[in-house]
Amino acid sequence: MKIEQPKALRGRVELPGDKSISHRAALFLAISKGEARIDNFAESEDCGSTLRVLRELGASIESRDSGVFVKGKGKTGLLKPAAALDCGNSGTTVRLLSGILAGHPFESTLTGDESLQKRPMKRIIEPLTSMGAKISANEQRLPLKISGTPDLRSIEHRLAVASAQVKSCILLAGLNAAGKTFVKSPSAKSKEPSSRDHTERMLRFLGADINESFEAVPEGFVHKVSIDGGSQLIARDINVPGDISAAAFFMVAAAGLENSVVEMKNVGLNPTRAAVVDVLKQFGADISISGRNETGGETRGDIVVRGNSGFAVNAVSNIIKGDVIANLIDEIPILAVFATRLPGGLEFRDAAELRVKESDRIAAVVENLRRMNADVEEFPDGFRVGRSDLKGARVDSFGDHRIAMAFAVAALFAEGATEISDSACAAVSFPGFFDQLSKIST
Repeated sequence: MKIEQPKALRGRVELPGDKSISHRAALFLAISKGEARIDNFAESEDCGSTLRVLRELGASIESRDSGVFVKGKGKTGLLKPAAALDCGNSGTTVRLLSGILAGHPFESTLTGDESLQKRPMKRIIEPLTSMGAKISANEQRLPLKISGTPDLRSIEHRLAVASAQVKSCILLAGLNAAGKTFVKSPSAKSKEPSSRDHTERMLRFLGADINESFEAVPEGFVHKVSIDGGSQLIARDINVPGDISAAAFFMVAAAGLENSVVEMKNVGLNPTRAAVVDVLKQFGADISISGRNETGGETRGDIVVRGNSGFAVNAVSNIIKGDVIANLIDEIPILAVFATRLPGGLEFRDAAELRVKESDRIAAVVENLRRMNADVEEFPDGFRVGRSDLKGARVDSFGDHRIAMAFAVAALFAEGATEISDSACAAVSFPGFFDQLSKIST
């Protein structure tokens, strides 16, 4: 993909359905009682992996009338698959499905593509094993062989690192455990969930007995979530909002190009995901939100972004670290590109989790920004990006959809053309990304 700087971006962007919510809608409805419809299901390769493996587990899933219809099998009604379940590139699929399969009375194997097979699974293997599932793995990586049981033991587990996927995996296993299963997040300074809470919201929407509380500790507060193993999920229709992580690329692109005006409708504004909006506005981006409403437990609204003629130095610290990082983890690559437009740049710390995503996103961001003439310094847990006049260059997606899209936006700010190798990987989360970008470029 070859991209050159446009004069401005103008128009409406059609966002895909939220990837995190789409995964959960299909997985949770498959283990519910009854039939329900999912509207605006994400047409991404990752979410396609979730639908594929659920069908291989005997779930009845049909796409018709612009919706996805799921007939639930109940908490332990999925069937033993005939072969290994290929989760493609989707870490969400493998981790959440592991929690579900831990409570089913058969053996199954989860695998994935080369990238997914490199990602660590220790953080789900240990709690699921302590609950009574038998799991074997290749040096704590895929493929995972899971021998489950509907009589799991309830546990109280403290997460070493804030992770919505690991938290969700344990809560889903807790649906088939005697009594209540508790998941504690790492300590934070405020009484707010330390990672995405889509799972808690959707399970509650479908009837699960879920409770949340905060424990005071010397460092601040610990977020504690419990689920009762006696809970039954009842199918209900789910309308998926637009993906705010996808919207973030266009927010940065429009904010950084003078005379731009970009609109996005029905964008998910879950408080544990909207930190990217707060950061962009904090550093001068012109973003307005209207039409806020809540459907199915998720907040949504319409976003308009206008280009800035120049970002001014302000008193806000340009170091982003600590509790907020878990709620920004997917947006850090595009925020690194945004940093090149700011007089003081930005520094990101406490983000070592980026090392074990679809690529080593810290290394990928640093290498590509350096190729584009950016002032950047790498740390073990993040990087610092200074105000930079970007130059067109040949950059590498490293097979990572968020790196491909982040550097498509960087190309809009650069002098000269930029070529992105393996740009097609953007389809993992946003199949129409480059079409939407072309549509609004003037």
